[in-house]
Amino acid sequence: MRILLVEDDPLLADGFARSLRKSGYLVEVAGDGKTADRWLETETFDLAILDLGLPELDGTTVLQRLRLRKQRTPVLILSARMALEERVRLLDLGADDYMVKPVALVELEARVRALIRRGQGAPEPLITLGRLQLDTVGKRAWLEGNALELAAREWAALEFLASRVNRIVNKEQITQALYSWEEEITPNAIEKFISRLRTKLEPAGVNIRTVRGLGYFLEKPEDTHEAG
Repeated sequence: MRILLVEDDPLLADGFARSLRKSGYLVEVAGDGKTADRWLETETFDLAILDLGLPELDGTTVLQRLRLRKQRTPVLILSARMALEERVRLLDLGADDYMVKPVALVELEARVRALIRRGQGAPEPLITLGRLQLDTVGKRAWLEGNALELAAREWAALEFLASRVNRIVNKEQITQALYSWEEEITPNAIEKFISRLRTKLEPAGVNIRTVRGLGYFLEKPEDTHEAG
């Protein structure tokens, strides 16, 4: 899951980003509103965490521009402004949630999980695809009830594909979901992740298909059943 954190206080931004990355999220940090607005317009994020008092463009303007573009990216506002009227105003402008600083990291992560689930239209944190089960909160996976050993990037790729079952995603979309912009990416890195995942999933009848020239999709197994 890819998050845009917009915070001009370097210490706060570093603390929030470290915590979220430890929980398995890919976090990009923007220190001003103008950069955030540009990235939101041109890139894909599962969530934006937005401070209000930003240089260049304030957070309210960033939020308004996002919604004027008809983009549905969930937005969590972080602000020291406690007035009820301010919170109501931001929610009416299109924010999905509002937290008053200082925030507890455990609560921040709980709000992040809830907003991402809501944005994906997935009411439950457990994804079941045939004999494959994914716990998107605990970052764990099972095949036929047995724990599936996955490296961090393999997990991220599997979660990305499973949340878009039967939908084709291209290499660029997968790259954005797995890597930050600062990381060096070899041309065949995505192929390697997909190949390793195939090896682990195919014995249980879970298949990742290649659509030549377009990308990949995780095929919904015929025996998919509802969790519980």
